Amino acid sequence: MTTTRVLAVANQKGGVAKTTTVASLGTALAELGQRVLLIDLDPQACLTFSLGIDPEDLDLSIHHVLTKGVPATEVMVTTEDGVDLLPATIELARAEADLLTRTGREYVIRTVVEELEDDYDWVLLDCPPSLGVLTVAALTAATGVLIPLQCETLSHRGVGQLLDTVHDVRRFTNRELEVWGVLPTLYDGRTTHARTVLETISATYDLAVIEPPIPKSIRFAEAPAAGRSILTTATGNKGAIAYREVAANLLARA
Repeated sequence: MTTTRVLAVANQKGGVAKTTTVASLGTALAELGQRVLLIDLDPQACLTFSLGIDPEDLDLSIHHVLTKGVPATEVMVTTEDGVDLLPATIELARAEADLLTRTGREYVIRTVVEELEDDYDWVLLDCPPSLGVLTVAALTAATGVLIPLQCETLSHRGVGQLLDTVHDVRRFTNRELEVWGVLPTLYDGRTTHARTVLETISATYDLAVIEPPIPKSIRFAEAPAAGRSILTTATGNKGAIAYREVAANLLARA
């Protein structure tokens, strides 16, 4: 039996292409014949919207699964890009408060994943841009964490805080959690600055750098408007090709 890989894509800094990474990697893994489930854990519901589902049209979402005990199978939707999705709505913002007083709150996402994992090779968790209850619960459910990182000086200041949280999660709720590495996003290899930041991160935090870096491209901004991933909307684009390579590399690693 194959082991399900549960990958949390996390960085508490916004604007680092977390959601793009989840949608693109998920689609790329599906193209490689993998069964993929994406879970949107961000109340802004950007992943849900970018895969062609309007959060305002949904009666049920991951919020109801985590706080009301609704079965995940009743909430799940199949997307046109060949991946299944547990969608989010703005109601998820309330889940943080609802879960704070609950015993075992760190394990709510793990419980959902364990019920579904026989049906999937990969579960990708799109974490909110914070280190709150939902991110800790995602890390508790995950076998690995991938950190998308914009190659700018300020964007890597939060990596240390995230790694502190990972350390605590390993100590208290999930000893098996591995940091798979940082994925450089919005990368402009022509600038010395971007290359230097990348080298600094690798040295400072002793983290693997997931190859290849994802180049900057206007096509990434256009894809969500079409409700599809860039692998569908601009299949030959450098960004799409890079995500396919990353997916193949992660699959080989797994």
